[in-house]
Amino acid sequence: KAIRCLASSVSAIKKCHEDGFKVSVAIVDQSGLLKVQLKADGAGPHTLDSSRRKAYTANSLRDSTHKYAVLIAQKPELQSLSRLNDNILLLGGGFPIKIGGEVIGGIGVGGAPGIQFDEVCASAALKVLKADATYESK
Repeated sequence: KAIRCLASSVSAIKKCHEDGFKVSVAIVDQSGLLKVQLKADGAGPHTLDSSRRKAYTANSLRDSTHKYAVLIAQKPELQSLSRLNDNILLLGGGFPIKIGGEVIGGIGVGGAPGIQFDEVCASAALKVLKADATYESK
């Protein structure tokens, strides 16, 4: 499993590199603990934090981090979601990893100039993991 996590992280870095972006990728397990984290040459140091926090958030909340970012913008009474703990980051670029209908972890990508670009790279990693959902834009 660790080898597949590493291969999927490499695929996310490669996809973003092909698109001209320098990012970091993180994968966490069901407990939110870091399994793999890679930083592309030239990616900012902050991308290590953002990718890990996006992965943690997607795993913990069991859905796309972008979905929750939109939700709290639409419903200000839910702002406290962003302050559940210091690991939560409600910013697009994080997806849960679902296999066999079960969330087994999360992936986060940070560093591209826009969440839609982070998400394309995260989707590339989910394909390698053979996840139930790859969250590809239609």
